[in-house]
Amino acid sequence: MKIALMMENSQAAKNAIVLEQLQTVVADQSDVFNVGMADEADHHLTYIHLGIMASLLLNSKAVDFVVTGCGTGQGAMMSLNIHPGVVCGYCLDPSDAFLFNQINNGNALSLAFAKGFGWGAELNVRYIFEKAFLTGDRGQGYPLERAEPQQRNASILNDVKSAVVKDNFLDAMRAIDQELVKTAVSGERFQQCLFDNSQDPEITAYVRELLG
Repeated sequence: MKIALMMENSQAAKNAIVLEQLQTVVADQSDVFNVGMADEADHHLTYIHLGIMASLLLNSKAVDFVVTGCGTGQGAMMSLNIHPGVVCGYCLDPSDAFLFNQINNGNALSLAFAKGFGWGAELNVRYIFEKAFLTGDRGQGYPLERAEPQQRNASILNDVKSAVVKDNFLDAMRAIDQELVKTAVSGERFQQCLFDNSQDPEITAYVRELLG
């Protein structure tokens, strides 16, 4: 599995802590790409940029999963979920991660990196990642006797989103303020992740064209 970690300006100072926990948990089974702000001196990103970045990486299949967040985690979650092909859950504790994994089976998690991020926060983050990535097959349902309707509803929700978001992915991306998109894709680590791993030549070409 390829996992992208992306953090925005308000919580960039905590990137090293979160990255260390994620890498520790998934070291044996996943590649981690730190594509957002690595510290407060890095190129400026907001949670709006995170949604654009996640959408490009997931729809191009450059990564399989995105870990993100902001102060409360709410803004990042909403920003990601407006994009096609992105199903982002909200996670405050390890049980949230496990239940999202088993019931919703999405491809992104948004964490709160300020609210409740106090003493022992790195332990909570580590346990969240353990439940998100080390609990076996995803989408198995919880409790197990509810697996069939949960799997059916998750599929229906994806179908509804696809029906509502009718525009071609790149047409929709081009309809966004292009300066906003350009800022979102301006980071060198993001570009390396996308260009090295993208399975969609059209998305790759669009980003290269945007960057000039």
